[in-house]
Amino acid sequence: MRIGELAVRTGMSRDAIRFYEKIGLVAGRRLGNGYRDFPPETVPWLHYVRTAQRLGFSLGEIADNLAELRDVPDSAAALSALFADKIQVIDARMAELAAVRADLAARVDTGCPLRPTPPAATGTAGD
Repeated sequence: MRIGELAVRTGMSRDAIRFYEKIGLVAGRRLGNGYRDFPPETVPWLHYVRTAQRLGFSLGEIADNLAELRDVPDSAAALSALFADKIQVIDARMAELAAVRADLAARVDTGCPLRPTPPAATGTAGD
């Protein structure tokens, strides 16, 4: 199918599809008149790409996992493992953001918010 039809069927812009082609996420062949021609399986693949992006996967991660997922007999199990890994990354990032938020909150109304905060006291007096 030509790029215009692919754009309509996926709800994506032609520019997005061209970009995905440029970075290797989709492949179309060139017809004699220069038009791109994409196979029908490109439609569900592009829906997968958009869903993966909404779930927090970067285009690089999607591209890296493309070959792996195509070569795995049980792609559901492989996807579940990818999701579990992504959850760990999100949890770590949430912890980092919580620490940054706490630091910002501690600096509100201090008069000099950019002064380094003293390290937390550990141990007991007289150590």
